[in-house]
Amino acid sequence: MEEITARTARRAALAAQGFSRRPPAAVSAAHVARVAERLGVVQIDSVNVLCRSHYLPFFSRLGPYDTALVDRAAHRAPRKLVEYWAHEASYVPVATHRLLRWRMDRAADDAWGGVRAVAAERPDLLEAVEGFVAAHGPVTAREVEAALAPGALRRTDHWGWNWSDVKKACEHLFFAGRLSAAARTPQFERRYDLTERVLPPAVRDLPVPAVDDAVRELVRTAARATGVATGASLRDYFRLKPAPARRAVAELVEAGELEPVRVRGWAAHRPAYRWAGTPAPRVRARALLSPFDPLIWHRERTAELFGVTVRLEFYVPRDQRVHGYYVTPFLLGEDIVARVDLKSDRTARALRVESAWAEPGAPGETAEELAAALRSAAGWLGLDDVVVAGVGDLAGALANAVARTGH
Repeated sequence: MEEITARTARRAALAAQGFSRRPPAAVSAAHVARVAERLGVVQIDSVNVLCRSHYLPFFSRLGPYDTALVDRAAHRAPRKLVEYWAHEASYVPVATHRLLRWRMDRAADDAWGGVRAVAAERPDLLEAVEGFVAAHGPVTAREVEAALAPGALRRTDHWGWNWSDVKKACEHLFFAGRLSAAARTPQFERRYDLTERVLPPAVRDLPVPAVDDAVRELVRTAARATGVATGASLRDYFRLKPAPARRAVAELVEAGELEPVRVRGWAAHRPAYRWAGTPAPRVRARALLSPFDPLIWHRERTAELFGVTVRLEFYVPRDQRVHGYYVTPFLLGEDIVARVDLKSDRTARALRVESAWAEPGAPGETAEELAAALRSAAGWLGLDDVVVAGVGDLAGALANAVARTGH
């Protein structure tokens, strides 16, 4: 078994994720589609303090671009992307939808509690919802509820989602693959339609692969997108169960598509695998990373690759946060050198840096490079200025660097 350095593994991962490529001068729909194909899955999240999270991975790899290109790929026929529970709620290339059919077929057992309960206890509601969507879709859950259950009571006691039975029915049908998201509203509500009307015919009519074949293809996608990864990271990419994922890894190793490697400094009890032919070039990246970016979403992998611990602190009580609310790591060259808590102040038309922190060993040019990245992000978001608060060990130097960059 070949032994490689942790630096080589990191470079392979960055190259596999598209960070070794020079951003294009003008970003087209084809560039967006290629990033989506390379990543295999782009996570969606409703948090909008900076921008919708699924826009950021494209910005990190392509630079400033028109987010309407992503919306068009996902929301207009012929679609290039479709929404489903892949990693979490995610956009995947349309051909990947059929690879997740086995997950849809297990909705009665695998969907979360409230959604499963409505399906089991109120099959009549599922039938009514599906019938209404068939007749009137694309529609939101609120529109379905207004038609089928206008007087329904909605829970208000839960800190997060307070879904009505109609919304739960919509979500069960979505999990089961009977409904899909034809679009999202400006408020980020799904607009449900029949899956057969959302998928392009060329994809819709493809045969559904056997479960083992589908899982193997999902692991293959994860392997190409990660470059070098442990079995745990390969499983995590599409949230696969351990046993079928291990079988798929073994089959890909036997076929010569995956190469077992030892990564110096990684835990010996966690074998790693390299996608055959993955390059490991020097990388000169400068990118703000969404906390949901596939490069860093598996926390064990982030620690192995970059030697940093990243967590989603907006799920942490305010008095227990270390770095802030919406914390974006800053990738410079081949290293995560800083992290900043960012907020789009749309009233003041400013990108606010609520805090800025340097990683140990961050190079002297970190503040200047980060200031340039923030100016670029502000322009992309349609904001006129960057404002740095005085919190964090990098805040002072960053504020000075931002001031030097001007407007």
